[in-house]
Amino acid sequence: MDARLPSLNVLRTFDAAARLKSFKKAAEALHVTPTAVSHQIKALEEGLGTRLFERQTRAVKLTREGELLADTTFNVFRQLNDTVNEIVGAKETLTISTTSSFASMWLVPNLEKFYRAHPGIDISLQTGEQKIDVLRDRRIDLAISYGQYDPALPHTAKLVTEKFGLYATPAYLEKFTGLKDAQLLETVWVNKSLPSITWDALINEQGRAEGQPSYTVRRFDQEHHVIQAALAGQGIALVSSILVGNAVKEQWLVPFSDTGVRGDIAGLTYYLVVPPHNQRNKSVLAFTEWLLSEFQKSLS
Repeated sequence: MDARLPSLNVLRTFDAAARLKSFKKAAEALHVTPTAVSHQIKALEEGLGTRLFERQTRAVKLTREGELLADTTFNVFRQLNDTVNEIVGAKETLTISTTSSFASMWLVPNLEKFYRAHPGIDISLQTGEQKIDVLRDRRIDLAISYGQYDPALPHTAKLVTEKFGLYATPAYLEKFTGLKDAQLLETVWVNKSLPSITWDALINEQGRAEGQPSYTVRRFDQEHHVIQAALAGQGIALVSSILVGNAVKEQWLVPFSDTGVRGDIAGLTYYLVVPPHNQRNKSVLAFTEWLLSEFQKSLS
């Protein structure tokens, strides 16, 4: 073996710091002190004769040489982990980033089907409304993103474009006499880059005349909260047909129609983002193939 090749322990420390973008977080993950991490990284840089990190106030950033080494260490440790798991029969965990609403209303209710098909893989969900740069954040194996989809985006695949519809419980629809008497439920996006989809725009689109009665609208910052409010009989929800699909299938919610308001309007798109370093990973491929298959079934 080449004597210039760093030790496995040093490379493991570098890999942790590269993935977590922090010497402190790497130290916590490895159960050592930040000073020990800093010393090992410094020794590695001196041994290679180049800087691997740019030190910043509360984080570190990889240099070009650091990016090259990080790509290699990530793949090597991933392959080692996969091989060891296969030998000992341990499960592999995939970390998936997506929105809170998609996770709670679609992914979690459907995950049991994936587990039955792939018992050797566990899924860990990281939810949030702001997009994570999975091409650089190696803590995330893949992302299910939401927004306006551009086919030219690299390393992505379209899953489905939703429709927005109007839904309420059967009991709620029986007790009010018209839209003006109902409580209307909608989402105000936490992610302000998303275009608004509101009751006001929907009603005004139909040319509401001046002097007509105003409508009562209750707003939530999570779409699954809107759906839960509708399930609790609190009003008529303007929500994604994708997220409400299970509730409609079980007839907990039913579509609402009114001559003055058109439902079934175009919504946004869910799409996969798989970083290049994960595109040949067997577990990632298994999950993406399952996900694409599920949406193909739903559209057929």
